[in-house]
Amino acid sequence: MSDLAHSIHNARPKVIAALAVHCRNLDLAEDAFAESAAKCLSQMVAPDNVAAWLMTASKRWIVDTIRRQQTEARAIEDIERTADMSAEVLEFPEAIEDERLRLIFICCHPSIATETRVALALKVICGLPVAEIARVFLTSEATMFQRITRAKRKVAEAGIPFELPPRKAWGERLDAVLLTLELGYTVAYQDAGAERAQIDGANAGEEVARLAALVAQLMPQEPEALGLAALIYLAKSRLPARLDKEGAMVPLSEQDTTLWDYDAIEKARRWLEEAAALGQTGPYQVMASIQLTHARMGFGVLTDWPSILRLYDGLLHLRPGPIVALNRAVALSKAKGAETGLFALQAIDSSKLAKSRPYLVAQADLLTQLGRLDEAIAAYSQALELNPPRAERLFLERKRASLGPR
Repeated sequence: MSDLAHSIHNARPKVIAALAVHCRNLDLAEDAFAESAAKCLSQMVAPDNVAAWLMTASKRWIVDTIRRQQTEARAIEDIERTADMSAEVLEFPEAIEDERLRLIFICCHPSIATETRVALALKVICGLPVAEIARVFLTSEATMFQRITRAKRKVAEAGIPFELPPRKAWGERLDAVLLTLELGYTVAYQDAGAERAQIDGANAGEEVARLAALVAQLMPQEPEALGLAALIYLAKSRLPARLDKEGAMVPLSEQDTTLWDYDAIEKARRWLEEAAALGQTGPYQVMASIQLTHARMGFGVLTDWPSILRLYDGLLHLRPGPIVALNRAVALSKAKGAETGLFALQAIDSSKLAKSRPYLVAQADLLTQLGRLDEAIAAYSQALELNPPRAERLFLERKRASLGPR
């Protein structure tokens, strides 16, 4: 990434937040920034203050756009009156100094349904394509696009303040903020090594991990904030071993543990310890505990599948859903055999999940263990038809090929 592109990347959340405050239209704010960023990149000489240049150019673009659409003259005058306020807005001190995290808190307004505000935050702040957001929510791209559009309309029509609430009100937004970071990291982790695993050109995994650590720092008395930071850092610790030389995904059980980041593992362990001391257990702490149990591989300890199964039992109570049930079925197969695991997997009642890659891959693996190779090949083929990221596709193609021609 060039120095100018990096400066634009850093300015994005700050400028979009300021634009949204003044025009109360997220679509306009996003479009204006995109147009201004493209124009900035085409300049022969980079501006001295990239953020201020983008703010001024974006506001001019908004005014021109509104004029072309023949919007009420008073609305134009209101925006024009703010045209010289860019420096003041950009320098105003904030309770959360990180612009991207502040914008996530702003987007996660409690008057919008949790799932929808998370999708909105992933779209506006992280810049994830709607198709990627739909994938992690196990829904269609068209449905997710409608949800995000309705959320933006509600922000505009209801006059929802596009500003950071006082610190005492952060708690009511915390669940949505944590879910935003969880799903943002899920996409980045699944797409590790792919060009699309980026947020505005920056490494998405590193960026989300940084934000999760910052939330834990800002809210150290919130055990789930600590739990999420631990969960993400444990996943992050294994990234160096996740791909082989050809770029194919390496399953956890086959990873070279000497490549793991043990500083990240220790950081995660301390966060979990601090969360436990607060005396309130939540799903992120349980998920992190599962990953910490897996991390014991790096210290020469065999994976304790019975303990992992018990943790999934607890997680299913705290956070019931098809993905948790799927992961529990896999743990059950490790603890009590492939036939038991396959029975539990097939008992999950979810038409969406049955058509998802994780379900098909888990099914194929269990069918392989049971010697039902034709069915396993068919399941791998179905999973490959669902356009997996390159690393996963290479892995699945190898698994299918290893079963021989059918």
